[in-house]
Amino acid sequence: MSVPKCIFCVVLIPRRGFGRRHNYLRMSLTEKCNLRCQYCMPEEGVKLTPRAQLLTTSEILTLARLFIQEGVDKIRLTGGEPLIRPDVVDIIAELRKLEGLKTIAITTNGMSLAKLLPKLKDAGLDLINISLDSLVPAKFEFIVRRKGFHKVMEGIDKAIEMGYNPVKVNCVVMRGLNEDELLDFVALTEKKPLEVRFIEYMPFDGNKWNFKKMVSYQEMLDCIRQQWPNLELLQSGHTDTAKIYKVQGFKGQLGFITSMSDHFCGSCNRLRITADGNLKVCLFGNSEVSLRDVLRSGASEEELLQIIGAAVRRKKKQHAGMFSISQMKNRPMILIGG
Repeated sequence: MSVPKCIFCVVLIPRRGFGRRHNYLRMSLTEKCNLRCQYCMPEEGVKLTPRAQLLTTSEILTLARLFIQEGVDKIRLTGGEPLIRPDVVDIIAELRKLEGLKTIAITTNGMSLAKLLPKLKDAGLDLINISLDSLVPAKFEFIVRRKGFHKVMEGIDKAIEMGYNPVKVNCVVMRGLNEDELLDFVALTEKKPLEVRFIEYMPFDGNKWNFKKMVSYQEMLDCIRQQWPNLELLQSGHTDTAKIYKVQGFKGQLGFITSMSDHFCGSCNRLRITADGNLKVCLFGNSEVSLRDVLRSGASEEELLQIIGAAVRRKKKQHAGMFSISQMKNRPMILIGG
């Protein structure tokens, strides 16, 4: 049986694919992390997958090549914390050689970024997202359960110095914890080429999600507009997850990831591969397909592509809604790939 070209372009099957074209792959390089963020993992930590069950470097590159062959042109490396993987620079360098891949991005907690960034850039890293949930060192340590605030800030400054523009800063907003810092984060964009992205608090296993802790996009927007009434909504691409705004005269901009209060499932172009090789077609779905097992079974490339294509076509029109998601069994964020 021949495999249809671009199996991820499920626009060809509108009744089941809902007109979405999946050209963006997020690959988790590790389940390990040097922080313990409250919204990402339980305080007691998580049970890590045995090393033999994680994807090898060769398997990561094989899957990346297949997805690129079928139309993926952007890959984001995640974790855990991807920069603690010893061969992360080599992986980026090998990805850069793959024809058809336009963009290599990484999401990091920034702890090791300043030290590694020159090598990462030389290897071909295009875009950087850095997690930072507080500008107050003591509160930062409370949220991530570790020290390291100044290392993260150093990483942000290093990325700006090396010409990344914008440098994206991800901030998960939680009521009673850091919603009082919204204006301080916006002020960061006045003189720096940052895109501060405010993320609605999302439910995952072990993060004790509670609706009362979630600060909605509209509430955040109203708060910011009280200080900056001239906040301007910028035009964004069809598949962009963030609603982008800019304070007139500021160098940077801000965005809102509204997964809970105003989902963007209809334009979702993302697929995820976990560190243990499972394909997740939806961040909030608990359906997974082990590509690792298929690879190791000796299946042909054609068989692997058939399995991937079938999983993509089963992707639902939208997620179940925040209250249903909070009751569903799903991985902790650390084991999905943040």
